[in-house]
Amino acid sequence: MSPLLPTRFPIHAVTVDLEDWYHVCGVTVPNRQTVQHRVEEATGVLLDLLTRHGIHATFFVLGETAEQHPDLIVRIAEQGHEIASHGWSHTVVFELTPRQFSGELLRTARLLEQLTGRRPVGFRAPRWSLCRRNTPWAFEILAEQGYCYDSSLTPLPMIGAAAGPRHPHLIPTAAGPLLEFPPLVTRIAGINLPTAGGWGFRFFPLSLLQRSLRQYERHGSPGVLFIHPRELDPDGPRLSLGTIREFIVYGPRRSSAERLRTLFAHYRFVPLREMTDQWLSAS
Repeated sequence: MSPLLPTRFPIHAVTVDLEDWYHVCGVTVPNRQTVQHRVEEATGVLLDLLTRHGIHATFFVLGETAEQHPDLIVRIAEQGHEIASHGWSHTVVFELTPRQFSGELLRTARLLEQLTGRRPVGFRAPRWSLCRRNTPWAFEILAEQGYCYDSSLTPLPMIGAAAGPRHPHLIPTAAGPLLEFPPLVTRIAGINLPTAGGWGFRFFPLSLLQRSLRQYERHGSPGVLFIHPRELDPDGPRLSLGTIREFIVYGPRRSSAERLRTLFAHYRFVPLREMTDQWLSAS
């Protein structure tokens, strides 16, 4: 694995997994035709925050969500944000065959290109479900389909590879190298904590995340934050998943908005596509 070239300026990335409140891996939602959709309103809150601070983000768009809310995808793209792929069905990759995974990628990419005029070059798997050991074929398929980067490998225990790289690196494939952007983590006592997104973003002290952002800057590496629209909709509905899993999926009932305002005011953020273009032009 090769590290990315250090950036000349301390920059980070805001990434969004664009899906609705009921998109939970392994859970089948009854009455999908009548379920309440809240992704447009919640995403609107985030878009207003980004616009107010002059920040462009990377939106990893679920194909199913794009099909249901095409005008939202157009709106996001027209505001200058990057549209990347989150797959189609929100199924963890290791439950798909290579053929199914390839089909989901193609279906999502075609729709996103139809809506925005631009084919996605970045991918994030639902629930960080790529693995170099168990799904090596997935990276090959991504590169074959023209993807330039992935952001699916998390260095967290339980859902990722706790001993995996914490900083951007190259993954070699037969079709050429793929850039990998892991999400930022805060390392304490040899344990990586999920401070960059999800429940951890609102649970841990903000000072921990800020300390990690500064550490990543000293390393010459971007800190990759991740957000779900439901995290700006604390009063929204939730699936009954049991106490522990429900907290992991949804987190505490408070919005991410205030913390995002603080970070947006003090750090520089650019889309992952821009970072990738910088690296490719320098290599």
